[in-house]
Amino acid sequence: MVLPIVHSPAYDAQFPSGHRFPMSKYRLLADVIVGDGLATRDSFHVPSPAPANWVKLAHNADYVDQVYAFDVPQKIQKLVGFEMTEKAIIRTQCATTGTVMAARLALETGIACNTAGGSHHANSLHGAGFCTFNDVAVATRLLISSGEISNALVFDTDVHQGDGTAEIFQNDDRVFTVSLHADNNYPHPKQVSDLDVPLPDGMEDHAYLKTITLTLESLRDQIHPDIVFFNAGVDVHKDDRLGRLALTDYGIEQRERLVISHFRSRGIPVCGVIGGGYSKDIEALSKRHAILHRVAAEFAY
Repeated sequence: MVLPIVHSPAYDAQFPSGHRFPMSKYRLLADVIVGDGLATRDSFHVPSPAPANWVKLAHNADYVDQVYAFDVPQKIQKLVGFEMTEKAIIRTQCATTGTVMAARLALETGIACNTAGGSHHANSLHGAGFCTFNDVAVATRLLISSGEISNALVFDTDVHQGDGTAEIFQNDDRVFTVSLHADNNYPHPKQVSDLDVPLPDGMEDHAYLKTITLTLESLRDQIHPDIVFFNAGVDVHKDDRLGRLALTDYGIEQRERLVISHFRSRGIPVCGVIGGGYSKDIEALSKRHAILHRVAAEFAY
């Protein structure tokens, strides 16, 4: 089986060169995936913009209406960290559908990946931290409400805590949230996930991978989810501008393999989303994000 991969050209909202958020990485990531033979341009599953009623399952209705009307207050745009243009909003609508599609493909085939997603700072009230809508939260709520799943696990390895995800699901026993993140990094203050694993500055591959292994083992008999949403943020890399850890490409590849093999060996579907990555070298960053898809393809059978 070929790994199902969801992608849309709309994921690149075409921010100006030099913008703090490296928007062009989505287009370059697709190029890398095609170049590596993991997909063709015609084999991508292409999402359309998510309808507002989906998004309202995880977010405040007034905020969602503002976004869909292209009329978001400036104070919220400042929290998000970029101007919420029409292209930026269509991008997040498509990325949200992308995670829904990837999750449904994972339920069907065992594993699938989006080439975007992991916008984990968006909380129930508004966006924040480069995140407009929390795509994983929307997908989870939608699949539960439709009866496609009964419960889910969010396994978030982005260098920043998944605070929005934790807040949205704080009183929802159907969703177990795990966040392994740099303790001294954004956000401040943190939210409370079901399991938070704060990591010290400068942590390197060996110690990090040991922590991943121990965390996975601690969940083995505790959690039996219908699906796992794996946020494979690469801002844990030593060259990332907004990270405080010191992983190499090898460490990220091994993390992906540990996480995916743990759940797939138990027959649990895995939906991969790319999370954060902010290295100045956009080509290297795009290749780093593609590690998720390359490793996931090993488990597409």
